[in-house]
Amino acid sequence: MTERRVHAIGSYPADTPEAAMRAVLKHAGPRLAYLPDGETGARRDWIMGIIKGLRGHPDLQVRREGDYSDYRHPLNFKVRRGHRLDGASLDFGHVAAYEMAQEPFQALRTEFDRGDLDFQVGIPGDLDMVMFTLGPTGPFTHRAPFTDATIREITDIHQLGGDGVLFQLEVPAEQVFVATAPAPLRPGIARWTGSGIAELARRAPVGTRFGVHMCLGDLGHKAMISLSDAQPLVVMANALARRWPSDRPLEFIHAPLAAGEDPPPLDSAFYAPLHRLRLPQRTRFVAGFLHEGRSTSEHKRILAAIEDAVGVPVDLAASCGLGRRSRDAAEQTLARGVELCEA
Repeated sequence: MTERRVHAIGSYPADTPEAAMRAVLKHAGPRLAYLPDGETGARRDWIMGIIKGLRGHPDLQVRREGDYSDYRHPLNFKVRRGHRLDGASLDFGHVAAYEMAQEPFQALRTEFDRGDLDFQVGIPGDLDMVMFTLGPTGPFTHRAPFTDATIREITDIHQLGGDGVLFQLEVPAEQVFVATAPAPLRPGIARWTGSGIAELARRAPVGTRFGVHMCLGDLGHKAMISLSDAQPLVVMANALARRWPSDRPLEFIHAPLAAGEDPPPLDSAFYAPLHRLRLPQRTRFVAGFLHEGRSTSEHKRILAAIEDAVGVPVDLAASCGLGRRSRDAAEQTLARGVELCEA
């Protein structure tokens, strides 16, 4: 029987990376395989800080003003007339964030006696970066520079950290595309989006370790959509697994089973489609259902339904990063995960 683990998606409500990592280790340390830096400060709201930082980019100008206070107020850019956007000019900040976190990460590994713990770097998908930056037409006109910049930052971090780094590809746009399509069209859309995600891994250095965080969004702790059942997650996960390059380890796929502030459903029928998951033996399934809105007994009931459908023990996580929750809710969520691991 595979031992359950707790997975920390990325963000955590703390003031510094050291404080975030310490808190996650304190509440879930023995059950973690990877530790993110907490994505504190401007990174708390995922890529929104990166997009706001592009205001001074010489090849971009604002198309639509917005502050990303919610999904109705995005900040969008367009490429300036007569300019050409190049991947070499885009800096998403992942390398600098990695370097800043390494000293406290190494110190905490020693303090908590977790020399086996690997560092987790969250990397937004290139399609997500271009779409949220340039709007819905961006992926069809200017995706290549965002792909090139993403691969460059993965490569640079891999050169620094080697096998001690796990890259978590974060792909809400792809999952939402699949989930909002009519059911007969979902497999085709999943093949297209899955191929794009797998291409990021294919272009990374051989041996680079990956996980995938499928997501429904969590801006202001609200999801972009909610699901009627887990079927769109299964379609996306299976398409991705089929296209993944064999020489780039895919260590986990995370599926969001709650939707922002909305807790995971109690009806076992919601989770029944998970029996159609077809992941490689080496790829763990991370069930994203830990939520401050459910009791311990409700979590146990949900976990039983998930594992009955999947057929094997699963790893446990929230539906997204914990940074948009209160500190109490974040601590409670991690502690609940540990408790369920031991159930």
